[in-house]
Amino acid sequence: MRNKEVISYLGLWELVNNPNFKRVEFDTFKNESGSNKFKISPQKWINETNAIGIISKSGNGGGTYAHSDIALEFASWLSPEFKFYLITEFERLKRQESSQYKVEWQASRLLSKVNYLMHTDAIKKMMVPSLTDSQKNFIYASEADILNVALFGMTAKEWRKSNPELALEGNIRDYTDLLHLIILNNLENTNAELIKLGLSQQERLIRLNESAKKQINLLKNDSRIKQLEILQKDVNKDLLAIENR
Repeated sequence: MRNKEVISYLGLWELVNNPNFKRVEFDTFKNESGSNKFKISPQKWINETNAIGIISKSGNGGGTYAHSDIALEFASWLSPEFKFYLITEFERLKRQESSQYKVEWQASRLLSKVNYLMHTDAIKKMMVPSLTDSQKNFIYASEADILNVALFGMTAKEWRKSNPELALEGNIRDYTDLLHLIILNNLENTNAELIKLGLSQQERLIRLNESAKKQINLLKNDSRIKQLEILQKDVNKDLLAIENR
């Protein structure tokens, strides 16, 4: 703690995080630090500057503790190897953060184009399973299952029964493709509006199914969906590479 850089760092941390930090006393320590006559202990630092970043107690069960920001600085000074790995980890996290931001920005941009296309282009052919009479009349336990039946033609329970091995790791939505996830998101918004209008579950199911059929036909060959799928694969590769570093 006699080092001038250490005192400067401790003071900077307190100025940022401690509104009751005594700036005058800190300046005195800073000016005296580095000289042979300068002596300071954690307790002296705490008592005279009202610092909160370090805690020091004497006696049984005592010891000196510090906020992680300060502890990491001391550890870096004590061990060049620790400092190297700390910097490496910081760079890894920044790369991961940058990759995630890139994904979110590009995905949002492409999705906005997809939704614009869906609201402006003409509809021709249907590909989503049509509802049976029994499905139209059945009362489903949850709104999620209404969406599942409207888009996939089955409830979550029916899917688990047909896919017992896959059901151990996830649900019907975990194993669907990007196109169906986009449509599912749109159906959720549509369903919310239909609920506000007071439509019955049966009426909403029929309308959601018709909407799903129109959307899947319109978007199935859209190049922007393909771009999103490629982006998704690239990101998964990047994240895997980062984890393996």
